[in-house]
Amino acid sequence: MTSEPAAASGTVHWIGAGLSTGSGLAALCETAGRVRLWHRTEARAADALGRLGLTGRAEPRAYTLPALASELTPGDVVVSMLPAPEHAPLLAECVRQGAHFACSSYVSDAVLEQVPAAERARLVVLTEAGLDPGIDHLFAHDLVARAREAIGEETPASYTLTSYCGGVPAVPNDFTYRFSWAPAGVLGALRSPARYIEGGAQTVAERPWEATRRHVVDGETFEVYPNRDSVPFVAQYGLPEAWTPRTFVRGTLRLEGWLRAWAGVFEELKAGDDGRIAALAGELAAAYPTTADDRDRVVLAVSLDVRAGSGRSWQGGYLLDLVGDAEESAMARCVSRTLALGVRHVLDGLLPPGLNRAAETSARSGPWLRELARDGVEFTLRVDR
Repeated sequence: MTSEPAAASGTVHWIGAGLSTGSGLAALCETAGRVRLWHRTEARAADALGRLGLTGRAEPRAYTLPALASELTPGDVVVSMLPAPEHAPLLAECVRQGAHFACSSYVSDAVLEQVPAAERARLVVLTEAGLDPGIDHLFAHDLVARAREAIGEETPASYTLTSYCGGVPAVPNDFTYRFSWAPAGVLGALRSPARYIEGGAQTVAERPWEATRRHVVDGETFEVYPNRDSVPFVAQYGLPEAWTPRTFVRGTLRLEGWLRAWAGVFEELKAGDDGRIAALAGELAAAYPTTADDRDRVVLAVSLDVRAGSGRSWQGGYLLDLVGDAEESAMARCVSRTLALGVRHVLDGLLPPGLNRAAETSARSGPWLRELARDGVEFTLRVDR
């Protein structure tokens, strides 16, 4: 089977115009031959294009899967900003029509089931290409590569890798939080157990917030907790087999005081009443609305500390700390520009057919990081030998 992807047509279908759709869409209008924005109605799509200053540069469309299917042609690229459960049927249609697929969400089992068919059709399935997941993967791959070069992958060593990300209010409020995605999703994530490595052993936090701890980033104290399943990323990030993890955790970052401010929410989550929690999501959205005057802040801190038995050590870390402005939230900037950059790689034929979780290797993460910096997503690298 050829490793070359099917040639891209130059047409991009961007589906959804929610909180994470931002200047990345404008970047695609500069590089793609044709861009269509699909939203709930054509009028809403047109309004979103007006808000983004893209009227006349992209075509508004009313989204339904049959409507999209009627306009897909081989080699098109479909970008899904829809909720994660809707990715799999959308990907299935892409495979039927010979279109590439991209999203910023974690890979689901339903998406994984369709990857072999996509690969046989020489189609790219780009996933986890946003902020978190996305930029965090790029940071981790690059840090592991630098440490491997400094220590040697055959050298026995132990390591600590932490990756914490959060969207918070730029100006702290009593709730210590600003919703950058649906409150129901935030609450749902808190109800999911987290698996990670601590003290050299796998650990499960049934209630992730109960594993919250203080974490200092660039002199500022935050509160962090594990989320999802960190353990598979040991292999995904290519940590050498000769190295043993002391700590390996991917998690969420919140402002100091978050645990106290959310005490009432946690009591509701512990009760576990699905109907009540759904109602709570609506109450929180009403009590803490996102307004045009709000400014968000995104903080992503990834660090790696490797200690070899020979006495050698290596430490490094990436920090992204951005504040939104009147034109665009920091969250939208980070998610949409990273995803748009990945789509540009698809258009240019730079990604192999099959599954791509952002950049799967350090060789690919380096160019991504340089391009992101050029595109205005700023971050810093610190290395201590």
